[in-house]
Amino acid sequence: MSNDHPRPAETPSAGSSMPEPIRAIPVRYPGRWVASAFILLLSAMFVHMLITNEVFNWPFMFENMFIEPVLIGVRTTLVLTVLAMVIGVLIGIIVAVMRLSGNPVLAGVGWVYTWFFRAVPRLVLCVLFGNLGVLYSTIDLGLPFDNYWMPLLGMSGDARFLSFETRDILTAFVAALLALALSEGAYMAEIVRAGLQSVDKGQTEAAQALGMSRTKVLRRITLPQALRVIVPPTGNETTAMLKDTSLVAYVPLTTELWFQLQTVGNRVFDPFPMLVAACIWYLAITSVFMFGQYFLERSFTKGDRQAQAGLKMLQAKTGN
Repeated sequence: MSNDHPRPAETPSAGSSMPEPIRAIPVRYPGRWVASAFILLLSAMFVHMLITNEVFNWPFMFENMFIEPVLIGVRTTLVLTVLAMVIGVLIGIIVAVMRLSGNPVLAGVGWVYTWFFRAVPRLVLCVLFGNLGVLYSTIDLGLPFDNYWMPLLGMSGDARFLSFETRDILTAFVAALLALALSEGAYMAEIVRAGLQSVDKGQTEAAQALGMSRTKVLRRITLPQALRVIVPPTGNETTAMLKDTSLVAYVPLTTELWFQLQTVGNRVFDPFPMLVAACIWYLAITSVFMFGQYFLERSFTKGDRQAQAGLKMLQAKTGN
């Protein structure tokens, strides 16, 4: 017969003492204190340099970083950023759909577009588009090769309907906008393509089985779900676009922020304070953009969590 009865708890004898409580000694990290002291020392040295170094010329900087030409430059930079991103996103959606198309011609054209504009630096594109007027002094709209077929028909003159001076249409602002927007369209095409490919193909197939057209499936099924993948990198691209607007000074676009600040510094032969002013302006505007990006991403993440919670509740009710 086995003895399976539990043994009674052993009680300490009268002569034995209770075990002493464990004395936990925190682990010490002397390296952290050394690193913190070193960082504080460097920070104090940096602040001291900002205050005492006369090269910064703070009164001159604060006096000139809010003048009217600089504020016009801020407005031009913001308008250029918004328009370039809007056009770039639209181009990106179109090119991404082309690359995912079953038509080899459309897919090939989309690939060539992304290949070219991702390979050429934006600075080179700004200079290139700023000099496009060298190709044609005028832009003519009409029937081509009129000097060949019109004499055969006994007609004289030309078949042009409209004619414009290139410098009247391709202004510095338009050239800068085209350079930035076309370049951004190539990057957005890859972002949109990755977002579209992240959506389960079964949903697209189910929507097509219900009789929905490909355009309707893209607009109502695929693209809304792909936004949670597209939005975060698009916010980063917007911040990068804001900083890249400084490149349009090489178009040259003279009403841009960086060009105006540089002009103020060069006029008095003291460019360094205006370089600091440029850093402050771009830091301020970029911080506002990043603040908005944070709440935008948070709203998309919140919607995604709510959708997952609703799906779980539906599965619990149906017993799946």
